[in-house]
Amino acid sequence: MLWFAGYGLLLAVCFCRPLFELGRYAAKTDLFSHIPLIPLVSAYLVWQKRGELAAMGARPSRWAALPLLLGLTAIGTYGLLWQRGWRPVPEDALCVLMFAFYCLLLAGGFLFLGSGQMYALAFPLGFLVFLVPFPVFVMDALEVFFQHTSADATNGMLALTGMPFLRDGLVFRLPGITIQVAQECSGIRSSLVLFITSLLAGHLFLRTLWRRAFLACFVVPLGILRNGFRIFTISMLCVHVDPNMINSPIHRQGGPLFFALSLLPFFLVLFYLRKSESGRGGDDVETNQT
Repeated sequence: MLWFAGYGLLLAVCFCRPLFELGRYAAKTDLFSHIPLIPLVSAYLVWQKRGELAAMGARPSRWAALPLLLGLTAIGTYGLLWQRGWRPVPEDALCVLMFAFYCLLLAGGFLFLGSGQMYALAFPLGFLVFLVPFPVFVMDALEVFFQHTSADATNGMLALTGMPFLRDGLVFRLPGITIQVAQECSGIRSSLVLFITSLLAGHLFLRTLWRRAFLACFVVPLGILRNGFRIFTISMLCVHVDPNMINSPIHRQGGPLFFALSLLPFFLVLFYLRKSESGRGGDDVETNQT
């Protein structure tokens, strides 16, 4: 473990500039503001397993070759394209370099810790993948997906109220006001944080793999409904209270409030899944790693 820690420190020094740029990027970008917490959470999860790791031997694994090859390929391709005039946007550059950093870190894990300890640390080290920011095309695709599905959810909620309205794609014409669901209103940041939370909560509180997967998948429709409810609430306030509510704090800074509301069904589902495991006893196969 000391050798691996030293290797990780040396790797961080080699990637000091991309890591510094990643910190700056996370500080000014809402979507990836969670990144500084990722290594802290992973370090805590590794520390929890210190007793289990101490009883294991460390033998170099041939699996180190795969992430090593991926990391070196990413760096080599990036350097070659840079020499030929390719100038990526900062988000794409960080994605490539941090992916290379992550792969080389995994390669060091297989080299210094071996397959047994890497298996025991599968979730903490896998969790570190959230250090890698999404490339621009992935961010755009996710935003468009949540933008349109949130509009669909809003459409259903408005229809249930019986309010007269006309929908034209992402535009809702309501009595006294017209509202457009912009890409910035997709709620992708809250959905990503909720997804990461679901993975961590499933690892800590659930034993069976299918329950962990169900909890992670559940947050997708939950995120859509939460954002649709936010748009629906703002729409109703604009119609029944004041059209200027579109410029109110509940629209501009109301995201954390609706995120907190979405935690209630999230924890209810988590509680139900955990209780169902306790009720079934040993019928389910326990999975200590994902």
